Amino acid sequence: MLAVRDLAVGFQTRKGPVNALRGVSFDLAKGETLGLVGESGSGKSVTSYALMGLLDAGGQIRQGEITYSGMDLRRASEADMRELRGREISMIFQNPRAALNPIRKIGHQLEDVLRRHGRASRQDAKAKAIAALEAVRIADAPARYHAYPFELSGGMCQRVVIALALACDPQLLIADEPTTGLDITTQKAVMDLMGDLIRARGMGAIVITHDLGLAAQYCDRILVMKDGAIVEQGAPEQLFSAPRHAYTRRLVEATPRLGASIRSLLPAEARRPEPQHHVHNRPLLEVRDLYKTYRGKSGPVSAVKGLSFQIKAGQSLGLVGESGCGKSTTSEMIVRLQDPSQGHILFDGQDIAATPAARFARHPLRRDIQMVFQDATGSLNPRDSAAAAIGAPLARIGRMRGAKRAARVAELADLVGLPQNLLSRFPHQLSGGQKARVGIARAIALDPKLLILDEPTAALDVSIQALVLNLLVDLRAKLGMSYLFVSHDLNVVRLLCDEVLVMKSGEIIEQGPSAQVMTAPQHPYTKALLAAAPQPPQRPTAK
Repeated sequence: MLAVRDLAVGFQTRKGPVNALRGVSFDLAKGETLGLVGESGSGKSVTSYALMGLLDAGGQIRQGEITYSGMDLRRASEADMRELRGREISMIFQNPRAALNPIRKIGHQLEDVLRRHGRASRQDAKAKAIAALEAVRIADAPARYHAYPFELSGGMCQRVVIALALACDPQLLIADEPTTGLDITTQKAVMDLMGDLIRARGMGAIVITHDLGLAAQYCDRILVMKDGAIVEQGAPEQLFSAPRHAYTRRLVEATPRLGASIRSLLPAEARRPEPQHHVHNRPLLEVRDLYKTYRGKSGPVSAVKGLSFQIKAGQSLGLVGESGCGKSTTSEMIVRLQDPSQGHILFDGQDIAATPAARFARHPLRRDIQMVFQDATGSLNPRDSAAAAIGAPLARIGRMRGAKRAARVAELADLVGLPQNLLSRFPHQLSGGQKARVGIARAIALDPKLLILDEPTAALDVSIQALVLNLLVDLRAKLGMSYLFVSHDLNVVRLLCDEVLVMKSGEIIEQGPSAQVMTAPQHPYTKALLAAAPQPPQRPTAK
């Protein structure tokens, strides 16, 4: 179906030409699902944009051939490519909300695609749009037809984007990070749905991802990319059991899985003994009978219902569950960004819920509770340098100025492994891992006792994730902090947390030591979460 030969793509930048792809060659057969894996900047998305003819003005295909069903796509006119896109070759973009028009109903957006490619008339467009929503198993499709993107969950928006991509029955589907940011059960539902549709329609598919476990579970063959080139390819079992290239071995080792330890995620030369953590018997945080209720269109909505738990001094507690279960709401109430409707939050014995969130910024305990946000990019001011971002709490809460603050910023950068020469850079000049380190350095600047981590590694490559997780382990031991680690990645929670709470519909339905809950869950919901987590094939143990 698709043949790519010796593809090279370059970009003209202010600092000169950049070679994004170098001699990429592969084939895709009808009915085959091909995985494209590698770290950010390896060339995965550039490959997909080149195939679709969607390179921006600075990009240019410098050599190579792209043949789809006998058609030379490099020589196709823009008019021909517009006809092919959506009808023959379709793409699911990484951010579903950004791919949808925020001020247009989703049903009308589906009609646009169907009518553009002659698959519907004015008279039957609505019925076919609803049928497309039903094909991706959206409940109550006639009602969802009238919804705007902001009225839908992340998983529902992803289903709408899949419906848009498949509306015209294309033969080739390209999915660019189709599950980034989705919780574990929604991710499985989306990938199972895509797999079913691909098989039922006999399509060819390219799945771009940095999740090797997901690629291993859903792809027939995997290509590993590094620095714009394919360094290895093969069946998932072969790549995981006997990777030939050093880069592939590093990616496999960095993938959290059963039997792995936090240090085993790092390259062999970077591994050190894991530090001892001292957990005290006294509770640092006590949450008692916590409720949060919002006003909804049809009446009150209970986001959190009677939550009670403790975090001991020096302890790392994991909080897991699907999107919408109340994890983030709970975190925001503890860090005092939201007021609870009812209940108590005792920190060091003092009920901080008694102080309204709007006034907590001036509370003496403000400095002791800090948060690392999920979106490392969105949580940084684009106009502030890394040094300014790290130094902000030192100035506003710590009242630190001048040389003293600069010295503390430099000390924090060293602590989180951020090179000093990057402190003058702005967020757009930093990688995802570097931005994550800035966010962590800012959060620990005032030596907090409790650090709340809201999905801090959700969008990071596995190798960068391994570095950040190991950094958190070292900081916890060195600074004696307690963690509330919010995540939907159960393998990561097992590695980082002493105990885990499982939330569903605003309530805790299971809790206990991480090893116990992850290996012998008692509640059916916990069992379903564990069953939904993609597990890469296990590497044979060395004799």
